[in-house]
Amino acid sequence: MINLLYPLLASDISSNISDEEVVKLYLDTQNVAYFNILYKRYSGKIFGKSLSLLKSESEAHDATQDVMMKILLNLSKFSGKSRFSTWIYSITYNYCIDFIRRKKKDPSVYVDDFIENLDIEEEVNDAFITEVNVKRLKVILNEIPSGDKSILLMKYQDDMSIREISGILDKSESAIKMQIKRAKKKFQTVYYDKYKDD
Repeated sequence: MINLLYPLLASDISSNISDEEVVKLYLDTQNVAYFNILYKRYSGKIFGKSLSLLKSESEAHDATQDVMMKILLNLSKFSGKSRFSTWIYSITYNYCIDFIRRKKKDPSVYVDDFIENLDIEEEVNDAFITEVNVKRLKVILNEIPSGDKSILLMKYQDDMSIREISGILDKSESAIKMQIKRAKKKFQTVYYDKYKDD
């Protein structure tokens, strides 16, 4: 009798219960109805992030399923130290970057350990990136290395803080600041090379 009540309870509370509470309910009961709540809340967001990184709908669909499976299998490891959405973003980002590394063997995807020591002459103003027209923005983002694209999207599209990005990439905040600075410089260089006559 109790098992029959869980799906009803899960559907009744799905819109007004926090992610953390849903996770606890799932871990306590192992009732799939609670995981379905998380699936409904996040599968579309995971697909969107995957599509922006992988640039292929079929690969993004596969990534969404794989990431949701990883989340299901690792739900007990969610510590609550960060927001649940940040934890999911971290899994999605890492899955997609690993996929790109395997597929393209693109060494530029890796964050260099010596990035903190890079010296970039001038700081690129945030407005330079945020005010580029959308069509050109997409072109430039597709031409810079995947790691640089990802960190710029985290900062400017997802409006993540340096601390959140640091947690996702497991790097120090100073390394993240330098990587963003380097990515902005690459963005600017590619932009000027492509649109210098405009």
